[in-house]
This record gives sequence, C-alpha cells and structure tokens, in this order.
Amino acid sequence: MIVDCHAHVFQDWQGPCGHATRALHLKYLQKNMTRPAAKVFRARDGERVDAGALSRPGANGWSGLTDVDFRVGANGQLDFTIDGEDFYVQYMPVGMQQMVAPPELMLAQMAYAGVDRCVLQAGGAYGAMNDYNAFAQHQYPDKFFALMNVDEGALDRPEVLRETERAFHVLGLRGLYYGLDGMARHDFGKPFTDPSFAAFWERIAAWKIPVFIEMAAIPNYDEASAIANVARLDALLTRYKDVRFLLVMGPPVGFFAKQGKWEFPDAVARAYRRDNLWLEIMYPISWGGVWDYPYPEAQALIRDLRDKLGAEKLVWGSDMPNVERFCTYTQSLDYVRRYCEFLTPREKDRILGDNVAELCGVAA
Repeated sequence: MIVDCHAHVFQDWQGPCGHATRALHLKYLQKNMTRPAAKVFRARDGERVDAGALSRPGANGWSGLTDVDFRVGANGQLDFTIDGEDFYVQYMPVGMQQMVAPPELMLAQMAYAGVDRCVLQAGGAYGAMNDYNAFAQHQYPDKFFALMNVDEGALDRPEVLRETERAFHVLGLRGLYYGLDGMARHDFGKPFTDPSFAAFWERIAAWKIPVFIEMAAIPNYDEASAIANVARLDALLTRYKDVRFLLVMGPPVGFFAKQGKWEFPDAVARAYRRDNLWLEIMYPISWGGVWDYPYPEAQALIRDLRDKLGAEKLVWGSDMPNVERFCTYTQSLDYVRRYCEFLTPREKDRILGDNVAELCGVAA
C-alpha cells in the first residue's frame, strides 16, 4: 500500500476559499510567495527577478507585505504589479489553466501513479480548508485522510477553539495541519508554545490526533530561528508524549545539510530522535528547481536519514499538485520507489506507506 502523506485539494483561488474574504486569502498567498522555491518572472519579457518586492526588507510578518495588487492569474501563475510593471510567480504547474484542484483531479493522479491513499494537508494559502477537506474525505473515505487547519497565531481566541471543535466533532477531521508561517498573520507575536495556547494543545492531546507541523524558520528565516523552533517543538514532544507529530517537509537542507549530508546540532538531533516524531521526505518540491531527476542528491540525504534515524521514522510525501512544476507525480514517487536501491523492500514499504498509515491510524 502506497500512501502519500502530503497532497492537496482546493477550490478556485479566484475566490475566498473558505476565508472570510477574498482579500484575506490573497494576503496568505502573497506572504507564501515572499520566499518561494518557484520562479518569478517579469511579464513583458520573461526576465527572471526575485520576490523581494512583495514585502519590506526585514519585515517578515503580514504588516510588512507591500501593496502590489497581488492577484491570482492563469496557467499556474500568481500576478503582481510594481510601478506599472507586471510580474508573476510560476507557483503551480503551467498546465493548471485555472487555480483549482478538485478531489477528482487527485484521484486520477493517484490511479496513474499507483498511489492508494493520500493525506490532504491544509494551510492558509490554499484556503480555510476545513470544510473542503472534510468534503473530500467524506466523498472518498477510502482514498483521503484529511487534516484540519487553524489560525496558528491565535490559538487562545475563543472563535479559533470553537472552529477546532467543529472541525473534529462535526466535520470528522482526524488530524491537524499546523504551519509556523501562518503565524505571520499576527506578526509572530507569540511562539507556538506560548502558555496561552495550552488549552488548544490539550484538546489535540485529548483527541489523540496526529499533528503535521511545517516549521518555516520564523521569525527571521535563519538557522538560529530554525534551531530555536526545533527546541520549542521538543518541548511539545516531551509534554505530549502520546501525540504523534510529523515534521512536514522534513529537516531543512539549507541549514542542516549544507555539504550534502546531515549535520544536526545536538538539540535538533535530540528532538528528531523522539519516539513520537516522524519526518517527511519530499525533496522534489523544494529542490526540484536545482536538482535533476532522479535526484541523486536527495537519495543521498534519504540514505543518511535512514542511517541516522531509521526507516521507521521516515514518511514519503509529494506536495501534489504543486510538485508538477518540477516533475510528474510518478517521478516524485519513483525517485524513492525505483532509485533508492539502498533501501530494503521492507524499508520502502515503511517509508512509502506503512509508517504514515500507522501515524494516522488507518488500515495499511
């Protein structure tokens, strides 16, 4: 059984996609584009540029976002304008003529690639995903295990707690997506382990649902911030030993594998070894614009992670449909399935399905 731990469905991005307003959704999207692995182009001549104009230097929260008429375009593009000049981020695959991905698109991709089940992740840039993720899960319960999302920086607010209760008790979502970059909406006013958030984390612990945590190196997007956030994660791992956590996107290559192999600071290694933490491996989405298929650099990192932490802690994910701007869905799987020859058949079974099935409590 092959299970993709990282896929998405979403409504047309021209609309609010579950957010209170379309403008709120566009704020999430613009913030997400301030540090994209995607390419940024000038529209009139295709010249490559950077995304620096989307926010003020040194202002990493939403208050630093600039007014650039940020908008959703076509063919996988997100558009913006500076001094009358149009630019775009090629964020989704060029073949995505409209920014929409219904469940049936993911089902067709899964059938073609040979994937049996997917975890539907969330995140504010995709929308306020609880209702749409629940819709997909209820329509296709044998194919999708859907996560809830929250306003990450406002976990002490009654309305956020009420929405979490609704997502679990009414919508039937049985996992949490929690992305640290979502805290930019509140200019990183509180860390995710702030004592005022305790009531939220106690609910998650009581429900015994898995937590998929994506750890951008907020607030400064540097190595020191990355290490500090892992230390905070370790506090959650030790406080809630019965809660299963998955590190979405896995360890950051740019900080901890600068020479092509993993070199973890002691505090990071200690957290990664916790029994209730799994790590996602999904290099094509973050490094596919630099490395070529079948990604021998990624294979070496997977081997090193296996040797350091064990195959039982590793989980494969794709980030479909986004990953198809770099490679096909089948290739995002096959660089592990076909080319990681150092993995035993049992290790491949674990990484490509069994581990995440155990994590989510679904039949393998």
